[in-house]
Amino acid sequence: MRENRLRTLFAQQQLALSGWVSMGNALLAEVIAHSGYDAVTVDLQHGPFSIDAALPMLQAISSTPAVPLVRCSENSLGEINKLLDAGAYGVICPLINTAADAERFVRACHYSPRGGRSYGPARGFLYGGADYFTHANATLLTLAMIETREGYANAEAILQTPDLDGIFIGPSDLAIELGLAPDAYDDVRLNEAIDHLLALARKLGKYVGIFAGTMEMAQRMKGIGMDLVVPGTDIQQIKAEGARRVSALR
Repeated sequence: MRENRLRTLFAQQQLALSGWVSMGNALLAEVIAHSGYDAVTVDLQHGPFSIDAALPMLQAISSTPAVPLVRCSENSLGEINKLLDAGAYGVICPLINTAADAERFVRACHYSPRGGRSYGPARGFLYGGADYFTHANATLLTLAMIETREGYANAEAILQTPDLDGIFIGPSDLAIELGLAPDAYDDVRLNEAIDHLLALARKLGKYVGIFAGTMEMAQRMKGIGMDLVVPGTDIQQIKAEGARRVSALR
C-alpha cells in the first residue's frame, strides 16, 4: 500500500504542514497541493460542498506528492466510509466530545475486527494499491477534533481511545468555549489549553495537529512541537495575498 508520508514525518518528529481547501474546486485543490505542503485537507464541515465535490478534489490532490486528508462534516459512518473509499488517507473528525464519540469515529475508519467500516474502496485501491485492504487500518490517519469545553475536559479519555492516532485542535471554537473571541490566538488562556492538550498527547504517545489563524500563531505552534500545522485556509491565503499586492501597488 502507498506510504502515508505524514506517519513517516511524525515518526521522524518532523513538522508536517497541511493546506486547507474550503472551496469546492478541484483545480484550486491541485494548485494548493503543488505548493509544497505535506498534505492538503478537504473541508466538508465548513466548505459549502458535499462528497460529490470532494471526490474530484481528492483526485486532484492525489496527482501531487501531498497526502489527501479530509475533515468530515460530522461523526457519520456513512460519510466517513464514502470519503475513505474515495481515497482520503486520513480523517479529521469535528466535535469529538467524549471517549464514546472517539470510539465511534475510530470504528467508522477501520475494517473488522477493529471497526465497522464497510468494504468497497473502489478509488482506495487506485490510490492506495492492490493490497489496500490488508494495510488500510494501519495506514489511514484518525484525528479527533478537540474544540469544546466538554471535549477539552475529556481529552485524556479521548486520547486513550485504542487506534486513535491523535487529536486536532480547533482553536477558534475552543477560544469561544473559553469565553474569548474566535481570533484570540495570543490569549494566555487559549495557549495554556493548547499546551495542556499537547502535553497529554505526548504522555500518551499520540499525534497533535492544529489550525493556525495567523502566521505568528503557526510559528509559535511549530516552536512548541506540534506534529501538524495548518497555516490558514485557501480563502484566507488568497485574500491576504491579494490585499498585500494591492497595498504594495497603491
